[in-house]
Amino acid sequence: QVQLVESGGGLVQTGGSLNLSCTASDGRLSAYAVGWFRQAPGKERERGRVAALAIHGEWTSYRDSVVDRFIISRDNTRVYLRMNDLKSEDTGLYFCAAKRTSLNRSIYRTDADYDYWGPGTQVTVSS
Repeated sequence: QVQLVESGGGLVQTGGSLNLSCTASDGRLSAYAVGWFRQAPGKERERGRVAALAIHGEWTSYRDSVVDRFIISRDNTRVYLRMNDLKSEDTGLYFCAAKRTSLNRSIYRTDADYDYWGPGTQVTVSS
């Protein structure tokens, strides 16, 4: 069982930036497709991704509300979510999820696609 751990959350003012990071216990996150998901305060975790990344790091997908503000990327051991120009509606618990796949360019957009999940990191944007 692969365990994921997120880090980098915190409290930031509107317009600020955060850089979330995700690692895997097997050290092989580069072999998985990865997505970031959000659970807004008082709500269930959203089914659709905030951002997703194929094994091949050039293939990405974003929800409309974060296009041009968030950037998902990866290196050999971590996946990052760079969050710029943060808004109050970005507040929530952010989860990293990973999927085993042999399809290097496939992106997975819904939570049911993923095999492994981290416990989440809290992002709070204050106005």
